[in-house]
Amino acid sequence: MRQAFDTPAWHQATAAIVLASDAGVLATALTDAIGVVVNHEGTCLIAFHNDAGPLVLHHTLEPAGERHYLERYLAGPYLLDPLYQLAIRRRKPTLCRFRDELPDRFRSSEYYRQYCERTHLRDEMDFLVEISARTTLALVVGRRHRRFARSELDRLKTIEPIVRASMQRIWDLREGDDGQASDEQFHERLTGCFENFGDGVLTHREKQISQLLLRRHSSKSIARELRIAPGTVMVHKRNLFAKLNISSQYELFSLLIDELSR
Repeated sequence: MRQAFDTPAWHQATAAIVLASDAGVLATALTDAIGVVVNHEGTCLIAFHNDAGPLVLHHTLEPAGERHYLERYLAGPYLLDPLYQLAIRRRKPTLCRFRDELPDRFRSSEYYRQYCERTHLRDEMDFLVEISARTTLALVVGRRHRRFARSELDRLKTIEPIVRASMQRIWDLREGDDGQASDEQFHERLTGCFENFGDGVLTHREKQISQLLLRRHSSKSIARELRIAPGTVMVHKRNLFAKLNISSQYELFSLLIDELSR
């Protein structure tokens, strides 16, 4: 590990971080510094708010990927993102491996197929910085071709202090920048749509279960969350499917996306 930090490239990268006085320049310098430590296929720095939509501060996606993943994601499906759910939690890690924080059936969800699988990411490490009770920054470091090795994870843990300090400084440098403001009313409408999905048709318990199904929890996981028997979950699931006139969780996801689009 010592060799990774005893190179001209690493010292030049950290010098660029120190010298940066602009949020965009600093974000690029941070991405470059991480690239010296581990090979990766892209980063994305997002501000998650508990009362407004996410704000993308910096990313290295190509234009087509930006349109396909970010613009569609910001239009509402972020509500189903485990990283968003983690960021707005009161207690959260400062560094985590995305795969370790997922609901147990997440990889079979329609959200995963639409917004994760198509990125072709094999692995992802996330740095988290709580800016305030309202806002948490998340820096996604992605790997497409192979998973991070244990030695690479150790190196990412080693640079965690400089990464998190840089994330905080990026936010501080852009405060007062009105270039991209998150729409609180839009987020409020989306959140209300999600929380009220099935109103007038489903019972309160069925709505709870539909939300957890959309986030791809299994029946056992839902039973643990709601402290009810797995058999009871299955009964509620059959009832809510019948009431919504659907037969799969794909159709449940499609109904929600239709509601969010409206």
